Amino acid sequence: MKKNKVPWLIFFILLPAAVFSREVKILVADRDLEIPLEGAVIHSWDGEKYPCDDFGEVTITVPDDRQVTIQATYPGYETGRMLIPLSGDVFSMALSLGGIMEGKELVVEAQKPGESETRSGRSVAISGENLERTAKIGIIEDVMTSIKLLPGVGYAGMFNAMPSIRGGDPGDLMAVYDGFYIENPYYWGGGASIFDPNMVASAQLSHGIFSSRYGHTISGILEVTSKKADPETSELEIGISTSSVNLNASIPVNKKGGFMVMGRVTYWDPFVWAAQGLADVTGNEVLDLVNAVTTAPYIRSAAVNFHYQLNQDLEIKANTFIGADGVGADYANENDDSEVQSKMHMLFNWDNLQTFLNAGITYTPRRDMVLKARAGAGFERSRLDGLFDYDYVRVYRPDGSLRYEIPGDYLDMDLDLVQDVFNLQGRADFDWDLGGGFILAAGLEELYRRQSAEQSGLFFIERQVTGGTGIPGVDYIQYPLRMEITAGNTMFTSAAYALMEYTSPAQRFGAELGLRADHLYFKGDGFDIQTMPVLNPRLNLDFNLFKNKGVFRSLDITAGTGLFSSVNDAVSSIEIDSGVDDFTLTPNRSWTSVIGLKADFSGGWSFNIEGYYKYVFDRAYQYGYTTNGIDTDMVYRFDGDGIVWGFDAMLQKFESRYFDGWISYTFTWAKYHENERPSGSLSASGETELEDSGWYYPSYHRFHNINLVLNIKPTRNFNIYTRLGLASGSPLNKVGKVYSYQVQLVDKDGSPGTVITKYRRDSEYADDNRTSWSIPLDVKLSWYRFNPKTKVQTEIYLAAENLLSLVYRPQGNTTFNSYTGTEDTGSQSASYGLPIPMVSFGFRWSY
Repeated sequence: MKKNKVPWLIFFILLPAAVFSREVKILVADRDLEIPLEGAVIHSWDGEKYPCDDFGEVTITVPDDRQVTIQATYPGYETGRMLIPLSGDVFSMALSLGGIMEGKELVVEAQKPGESETRSGRSVAISGENLERTAKIGIIEDVMTSIKLLPGVGYAGMFNAMPSIRGGDPGDLMAVYDGFYIENPYYWGGGASIFDPNMVASAQLSHGIFSSRYGHTISGILEVTSKKADPETSELEIGISTSSVNLNASIPVNKKGGFMVMGRVTYWDPFVWAAQGLADVTGNEVLDLVNAVTTAPYIRSAAVNFHYQLNQDLEIKANTFIGADGVGADYANENDDSEVQSKMHMLFNWDNLQTFLNAGITYTPRRDMVLKARAGAGFERSRLDGLFDYDYVRVYRPDGSLRYEIPGDYLDMDLDLVQDVFNLQGRADFDWDLGGGFILAAGLEELYRRQSAEQSGLFFIERQVTGGTGIPGVDYIQYPLRMEITAGNTMFTSAAYALMEYTSPAQRFGAELGLRADHLYFKGDGFDIQTMPVLNPRLNLDFNLFKNKGVFRSLDITAGTGLFSSVNDAVSSIEIDSGVDDFTLTPNRSWTSVIGLKADFSGGWSFNIEGYYKYVFDRAYQYGYTTNGIDTDMVYRFDGDGIVWGFDAMLQKFESRYFDGWISYTFTWAKYHENERPSGSLSASGETELEDSGWYYPSYHRFHNINLVLNIKPTRNFNIYTRLGLASGSPLNKVGKVYSYQVQLVDKDGSPGTVITKYRRDSEYADDNRTSWSIPLDVKLSWYRFNPKTKVQTEIYLAAENLLSLVYRPQGNTTFNSYTGTEDTGSQSASYGLPIPMVSFGFRWSY
């Protein structure tokens, strides 16, 4: 009988990783008092975190075929770093309150502001292997893929890096990269973020009552910390995935710092060329659309990070980033459908460039003081060219006779947009350990932002005219909307903050009281606008109920409340004739309160639940107001409001031998309101009619979001990552029956034309009408191998996203032809989202 040798072969391949590991005990104590630090956290070599017990001890697993570095953190103490050698089972780490101290195997560094950590009522963080497994998947590897799995984050779909954070507007999330504010950290208009997981060490989403140190948002702060070079070891990492190549190189400098160089290049061109060749061979009409692609979607990015310890009290650091993305299409189509025939030419080009450079210092004048300063500059340029050029649209009767023909003068549209954004920013922070558990902090912050935009466009829109068009039986008009915007505005934001932190002995009680003041000065071409400063007080209270009772390691309650402010893009295009006077422009404001409970259990389990209430006020919004039926001006208002409440919970299993992961549930209730908005109709004189919006759920709102993230490790060098999501539907207008109506056409020069028959169906907002549930399922298989002789580590992964799309797709409203009234009632006519799974693979070598 022939024996199957494959299982034995797999066993011997996977065996080394299971053998080359050992457990070590770490003891953490106060350097001066020599007392154990209960609750100190060990940040393991693989990115996981392990809390110390009452005796300051914890046991972790490390490889026995190579040395690894671990870190220890404790509130009020500096971060400790230790190299675990190839021999030994017990190691001690001593932390102190100040200074930079170096020893044979111990380096203690001042804790950096913005260091990622999960804190109930404030933030949730992801790093290490959790970040690697969840972000390095898909056609574009993206840190936002991981962020979208955290509690409090709404489901946004696969190619959307702008989720709603606890019911807030997706555009209000502010990103901070190593202390530098980034207002638009996106590629492809929000399809992906600039945060390549190969250049990121950790990411922290602060969506609770976060510190007064940060502002410019009413929804949340995403703090991203870049990878740092090892000061003693050169490292090289090369990654090749389905659509990109990544390179990371760590270069030490004098054993006191180093350079980390990172780059990424996408290569979608071969995929496009292959699809174009297949379209030519098969003649498939759907596949033929790819022939329109003139510039394959691309991303090019590079980043450099530098840090250097000048002496035991002074460290300097700097980083820079440059990224570009774009896509282009040139499509000509002649439709020979029996009922509607058309000939048109579509042209689309999008190019975007962004870059920034910032540098900072950390100075420790005394053991109990830390002074930090940072300054930087950024630039972004976006260009969009679009064109729809019609020759004709011909509509036929069922018997084949021509009903009417629409010339291109009534259909052509175009858009040309160029936008430049330049910013300068700087900040200074001072932290002083007063002793007795008290820390005093204060800081100043300045942000200068200059935006210039040139936009010209021609669009055709359709409106109902109150009282009719003057033609009997014709109540609708299709007219050209011309938009010409040339704006060059400057916003100068100044901020100052002060806060006091207190932590009682053994961390039984903690509090943080802070006050932040923000002021905006707006200057446009030939005018300026003064605003009133806003005060944002914030308070957090932390209570530890007990520790080490039964299965509980600790049980904590957190409560906090605070005010927040931001300025959104709605004000960036204000002009001298926009009617915005001094002190009428106000920042968006929110008052948020949070209460949370966190329980840590033995065996590496943790459960956290938080409830929150947020009242939004002074929210800025804008709309187009049409006069004489053609000319349109932008109107700006600052009286929008909103109410958001909900809760989110997460049960997490920390790193263990065979499995880890988490399950999170988010419930969100969010409604917004504007005092005025266009009703969709024009008056008899051609002016926009307004109405109160009423209270409504925004388009991105979902009541329920569930994420199950599970890592199964049959052996130490093989991991099965699975993500299953459940997201309730987003708002969907209720629609009626399709019916015919008469509409008068107006050409692009404003001259009235013929009257034609079209088809429409009425739709209206309804609180209780939504799309069906979304159920994303992703699977990733990863294999790791380390060669102790060459010191090369290899990772190979195979992943598939959106697996259930083969059998299920969310449903919305069906579509219909507006010229014939024919409704598409097929089984997939109301579905949206990708119809097929996205398969990706990758290889990664590190030395």
